[in-house]
Amino acid sequence: MFDFFLNLPPVIQALLASLFTWGMTALGATLVFTTKTFNQKLMDSMLGFAGGVMIAASFWSLLSPALDMAEGGGVPAWIPVAIGFMLGGLFLWGSDKILPHLHPTSSMEQAEGIQPKKKKRSTLLVLAITLHDIPEGLAVGVAFGAVAAGFPSASIAGAVALTIGIGIQNFPEGVAVSMPLRRDGMSRKKSFLYGQFSGMVEPVSAIIGAAAVTLIQPLLPYALSFAAGAMIFVVAEEVIPGSQEEGNKDLASMSLMIGFTIMMILDVSLG
Repeated sequence: MFDFFLNLPPVIQALLASLFTWGMTALGATLVFTTKTFNQKLMDSMLGFAGGVMIAASFWSLLSPALDMAEGGGVPAWIPVAIGFMLGGLFLWGSDKILPHLHPTSSMEQAEGIQPKKKKRSTLLVLAITLHDIPEGLAVGVAFGAVAAGFPSASIAGAVALTIGIGIQNFPEGVAVSMPLRRDGMSRKKSFLYGQFSGMVEPVSAIIGAAAVTLIQPLLPYALSFAAGAMIFVVAEEVIPGSQEEGNKDLASMSLMIGFTIMMILDVSLG
């Protein structure tokens, strides 16, 4: 089965891998059918774990291969990687400023009595998660595209490890969308549909990422580091603050350490 996967074109590999990450988002959203309330400590630990996974994946699966690929160019290797990394963060920062959206965690707004209309809140909540899923899909796509391009520092095992890591952190994303919507009075079915819908952008962005890097190989260091910068921005702006704002700082921090360690082991041992 795995041999069959290895023989597929990189764009198809990226598509199948991103369908898995989308499926993990949908799996998280299914919790809306099985429980009326969610355990805040469990949610915070899952978010912390996801943050650790994303940080480790950003370095071992994206930044490290990007540095290796940039070696031997006309400029020092750190220059294209630094440019791509900062552009990734600036892209999401700019998107946050331009596009209206609602952060998944809105306890402060609720405490102040700020309650958007439910329909508008649903749209903004899904938009926030969808926006942050774009770089994750790109990361999967460029990882498989780098393998197809034949770079020694890129491996199919590393791309698979990155996919697994993103899939792991997508599970709490599905929960983070569907459960608040259910709490706001939306039906279980609609809450699930909105929750899984946020991950639909990943297959599209994965295909774009894989196609781009296989057609324009010099873009690889920039593409990999761009995806890494965008993922780190998400962790710093959303994941870590969201995991700690309810007071479970120690639990969230230790979960982040565990997630980082597991992803590091996966990436190093498989890659």
